[in-house]
Amino acid sequence: MADSILIINAGSSSLKFSLYQDNDGNTFTSVASGLLEGIGTKPYLKIVDQHKKVLIEKNWEDPKLAQLDARDTLCGETLEWIFNYSKKDPIVAVGHRVVHGGSKYVNPVLIDEVVYQDLEALTPFVPLHQPASLSPMRVMLHNNPGIPQIACFDTAFHATMPDKAKRFALPRRYFDKGVRRYGFHGLSYQYIVHYLKQTDHVLASGKTIIAHLGNGASVSAVYQGKCVDTSMSFTPLDGLVMGTRTGHIDAALILYMLNEEKMSPDEIETLIWKKSGLLGVSEVSSDMRDVEAEIANNGPKAEFCQQALELFKYALVGEIGRLAAGMGGIDGLIFTAGIGENARELRSEICKSLSWLGIKIDEEANRSKKELISMPNSTVIVKTIPTNEESVMLREVHDLIN
Repeated sequence: MADSILIINAGSSSLKFSLYQDNDGNTFTSVASGLLEGIGTKPYLKIVDQHKKVLIEKNWEDPKLAQLDARDTLCGETLEWIFNYSKKDPIVAVGHRVVHGGSKYVNPVLIDEVVYQDLEALTPFVPLHQPASLSPMRVMLHNNPGIPQIACFDTAFHATMPDKAKRFALPRRYFDKGVRRYGFHGLSYQYIVHYLKQTDHVLASGKTIIAHLGNGASVSAVYQGKCVDTSMSFTPLDGLVMGTRTGHIDAALILYMLNEEKMSPDEIETLIWKKSGLLGVSEVSSDMRDVEAEIANNGPKAEFCQQALELFKYALVGEIGRLAAGMGGIDGLIFTAGIGENARELRSEICKSLSWLGIKIDEEANRSKKELISMPNSTVIVKTIPTNEESVMLREVHDLIN
């Protein structure tokens, strides 16, 4: 028998999870992984083992389970199957990726009723994300109260930002109530910093900008392994252009939509979170690959897609420039996450736009997906490093329960 650790990453309409066996306290083997998707529409579950053999596939046909308020029931059935599957190698702990920890939780924490209530109170800060994180916790607290649950926070990495990077220019009472810049994607940034400490002393101890570019995208400035600024702020909506999110916009636009277009708060929320970004501008897709394909094929929306792509790049270059100025220079630039790791042309164009920083990209290394993609005479080291948030969570869960 071997102990197992379950890692859960809950999205607004999905539940991604992986089951790991603890080999010796330092290494873990993935034995199963799965995805429950379509929560709120057409729920579908698929779980595979380490050899990609399908262990279970399930569609829920009951229309009552096609509602968001059925999330707990779906999570409960999924978790019950996982625990039954792992009876021979019992699950000794569960790690949850939690988008928001507020100003109180800046380290991993053992979940109990008090912690749960604290996290639930943060729901108004991230109404689309926090309920998703809480659902599997709630099910576990009810059905498996004896198994330790650990919350790992996406906001925690950014707690080291100085006051000037955290504070909005609002009356002080808002900051005291928790209205401030938090930053997100922290588990991804934490992994990259840990990797650099093992492989690149110069960047680990210097001024590095990390670009986490996926459907959700952000950039962080890291000095000596600590975050000093980031593009996302009070919520994961701010900063860069994203798949369906606006990124940074003038706050008065919300007032315009309320007063002039007579939109409801719910309608505005849907617009700025789910119908904007690449999708809104391109009118094709929220997926960068689809946008680039429409341009390459000179499709009917190619012009719109080109505008969406240029807007994405413009916002990204501008944010990197802002962070570099804030740190007083830059030693390294790291690309990570789905777009950052795979969009070779985009990396090349971003680096060329940043040539004024002394960046010189090695086009062959970039095309070949090498880790180091800058030239030897580049004054800024540029790398592409795949992220691994689950490994960070595994380490945090193992350390806390031991």
